[in-house]
Amino acid sequence: MNLRAALAVAVMAAGGILMAGCPRPNGYQAVPAFPQVNFAEMVGLYPLPRPGNFALAVSREGIIHRANLDNPGEPPSVFLDIRSRVLDDYQEEGLLGLAFSPDFATTGRFYVNYTAADPRRTVISRFTGPDPAAEQVLLQVPQPFANHNGGHLAFGPDGYLYIGLGDGGSFGDPQENGQNPNTLLGKILRIDVSRPAYTIPGDNPFAGGGGRGEVWAFGFRNPWRFSFDRETGQLWAGDVGQDDWEEVDRVVRGGNYGWDITEGNACYEPRSGCNPEGLIAPRAVYDHDEGCSVTGGYVYRGSEMPELRGWYVYGDFCSGKVWAVNAGADTGDAVPLADTGLNISAFMEDAAGELYLVTFNNAIFKLVRKPG
Repeated sequence: MNLRAALAVAVMAAGGILMAGCPRPNGYQAVPAFPQVNFAEMVGLYPLPRPGNFALAVSREGIIHRANLDNPGEPPSVFLDIRSRVLDDYQEEGLLGLAFSPDFATTGRFYVNYTAADPRRTVISRFTGPDPAAEQVLLQVPQPFANHNGGHLAFGPDGYLYIGLGDGGSFGDPQENGQNPNTLLGKILRIDVSRPAYTIPGDNPFAGGGGRGEVWAFGFRNPWRFSFDRETGQLWAGDVGQDDWEEVDRVVRGGNYGWDITEGNACYEPRSGCNPEGLIAPRAVYDHDEGCSVTGGYVYRGSEMPELRGWYVYGDFCSGKVWAVNAGADTGDAVPLADTGLNISAFMEDAAGELYLVTFNNAIFKLVRKPG
């Protein structure tokens, strides 16, 4: 290391900047966790922001169970049952997302994202406590087809609610929603829910016109799970591809992530000679030899695997493979971490920053280092 490089390292260390380590390729595995959480078609496990080690397990059919993660012998209880309101005929429909209000500990407020019927639509609702009668519908978005519902929602470090919506479905974005800022489909939205009805934050990219005010970023095919880095606040998302490529995006205000001009780094419409000007390239891609449907994860900030700290971890629903990319770098290949064989529908980050895999295999797994 030359003197300049040594001084740079010293300055970063003095400033408290954490350098990412180097994960061990194929050096990790998924081990069973929380055997009492064993429901069908789980799409999320969310630690309750209250004292005790409790979490809510969300099943696509429309049931949320409350589980004591410290006591495998205690059967989970039904926290909320809204099956009568949820359309789950197709695998990409159903109760798809949950987010706790930042003031949940005192108010009991939480938000859900689900598909409803007659007409088919996405519903974003607020609940105050686990009472089905306490639903307040905030936003409804017509869904022209049964697939590409997106479904995730989460509060950012700014206190606003972010919502992921797919392009409306079918094949190849026939309605051209991804590149149309005047529709909510194919977008990540950002809204202020601090009042009875939601409002548009004044610094949203289209708050002053040129598109729907709710839009934060666009050009997505089907954003399936996004998260905020607990240390930097950076927003990361997995965007499910069409025929050939899955992608991971680092999402910024007003960013255009390409669909349906591009799929991953490749041209989609047209198939060659597309114009990538103004599009933000993915941070990582993989082809359909490796999987078929990306599941976004988290930047690892735990302590049990220090070499993985500062790397964004994500997986694939079809193959069960898990990878990581350095979240602090703009370039660099993804590192394969594990080949689990599981249908990974979501990741969970616990209070300590450790990561778990939520699966359609009626089980939860923890990501750990292989022995040796």
